[in-house]
Amino acid sequence: MTRLVLASASPRRVSLLEQVGLSFEVVPSGVPEDPGDGTREPADLARALALRKAEAVAAREPDALVLGADTIVVLDGAVLGKPRDEAEAVRMLERLQGRSHVVITGVALVAPGGRKRVEHEETTVWMRPLTRAQVEWYVRSGEPLDKAGAYAVQGLGALLVERIFGCYYNVVGLPLGRVARLLEEFGLTVL
Repeated sequence: MTRLVLASASPRRVSLLEQVGLSFEVVPSGVPEDPGDGTREPADLARALALRKAEAVAAREPDALVLGADTIVVLDGAVLGKPRDEAEAVRMLERLQGRSHVVITGVALVAPGGRKRVEHEETTVWMRPLTRAQVEWYVRSGEPLDKAGAYAVQGLGALLVERIFGCYYNVVGLPLGRVARLLEEFGLTVL
């Protein structure tokens, strides 16, 4: 059986794959998560970043099936990456509050021999209206500092979200249904 390698150090992605009982290894890609220069469509960017991560690890692990992923948050066509500091997290959350935005996760698989498959998942998230004090309280928790869009729906950030349309796990960082289907296309039985 082919080894499955997750090209990510994300504890959320690790937890999601463990949750569904997959056996895998973690090999961080080391690829910078560059939000781009705004000239590329957000879904194209998410797929390209996921593939770049998967290919980087596949070059070091040529006998493995490598899974790469990248999650971005898009508001009014602009990509919101991970905030650099608390001040940027506050600015991001103030832009997101009371509005909808789209979370896109690119997913890439690279198999031994070079076969590749790249897709993406999109989920719309509506954030409830928030006061400046609520935003600052959340940012002081430290949770948003390593998250695209400056919030974590699976943590305290759940208090910020009014509703979602689409895959919840996509917002966490890995659309499990899509990943399962792709893994099965590569011969790895998930169910």
